[in-house]
Amino acid sequence: MKKIRFGLIGIGAQGGAYAGFLTGKGGFPGMPAPECPPHCELGALCDIDPEKEKMCRENYPEYPFYTDWKEMVASGNVDAVITTVPHYLHPEIAIYCLEHGMNVLVEKPAGVFAKSVREMNECAAKHPETAFGIMFNQRTNKLYQKIKEIVASGEMGEIRRSNWIINSWWRPDSYYAQSEWRATWGGEGGGVLVNQAPHQLDLWQWICGIPSKVYAKCLYGCHRDIVVENDVTIVTEYPNGATGTFITCTHDPIGTDRLEIDLDGGKIVVDSSQTATVYRLKKDEKEMNETMSMMDVAKLTMGNASGADGMYTVETFENTDGWGVQHTTVMENFALHILEGTDLLAPGSDGINGVNLANATQLSSWLGKEVDNPVDEELYLSELNKKIAEEGKFPAR
Repeated sequence: MKKIRFGLIGIGAQGGAYAGFLTGKGGFPGMPAPECPPHCELGALCDIDPEKEKMCRENYPEYPFYTDWKEMVASGNVDAVITTVPHYLHPEIAIYCLEHGMNVLVEKPAGVFAKSVREMNECAAKHPETAFGIMFNQRTNKLYQKIKEIVASGEMGEIRRSNWIINSWWRPDSYYAQSEWRATWGGEGGGVLVNQAPHQLDLWQWICGIPSKVYAKCLYGCHRDIVVENDVTIVTEYPNGATGTFITCTHDPIGTDRLEIDLDGGKIVVDSSQTATVYRLKKDEKEMNETMSMMDVAKLTMGNASGADGMYTVETFENTDGWGVQHTTVMENFALHILEGTDLLAPGSDGINGVNLANATQLSSWLGKEVDNPVDEELYLSELNKKIAEEGKFPAR
């Protein structure tokens, strides 16, 4: 069986887990290790930290180790790389790899600011012979795949409103103190929007569409000793007039993960990314509005509208995939894309959507007004550099 040899650039928590996935030696702490994806294997490792080099030489002595990722790209030991590095570096590394014929799977987010991600996408478009993907592992969740299929089919009409509350990201100050670059404007480019929430920002747009307007309220260092956003409320508007809200934070120890999508013909509710309930109206809301009696309204408001002769039907389904399985599924899909031309679950070019939304959210908060999406790239970068200058730790971007 032909296999794709992956080179890991950055052996921190994520890169270390991927090394375990690709060798069958482990994965994320406290979670069972998934089976190694059949068409994937570890090719080489790379990090600039001497401690990481020591760990890799002890745990993975049979695999080449590099302190210069460009040397690894040129080594002939890898067929593809995964960029598990600070967010600002993703576009820089990806562009170099694409220009040198190396397949690249970027970790989320695709970057910090939309201008650099757009340049990365433009480079990828010039090199279609080279595979370019992004680690949006939650797109492998069969539950979200089915919901996307339902929404895209139009069977329940257009979306009217969507709401996602995802505040199950509790992080203490000790988490932010792990690395100098974490939770900084110049090192990480933000907080919850660029670290914890990119998967949900991607899924929200993947399923519900890309908003055209964004208004946001962000709190910075809320209950934490940091300067970046860690409590965010986003209000969006879509070209068809639909609206949406997205609420996330990292200081709530009793978190919630709940997505609701209201459509002309019913409602979809997802709890904890595990269970979905689809309520299908027997008549769409427009017809109900024109024909329902007050007795019917009473039935609906008193919760007696389901059942064989009711106003809607109910379908439920669940997802049982393990966390690590999602990551290895993206790796396997990426390998099969290279080997057999299989469609990518997450094309790298899709990464700009979440970056645009995160940028628009921060910019709206900074300016105190609604902004367009896609974001004004130059205005956002100018405002970001003001934050970096105030911070005084890192050079401007």
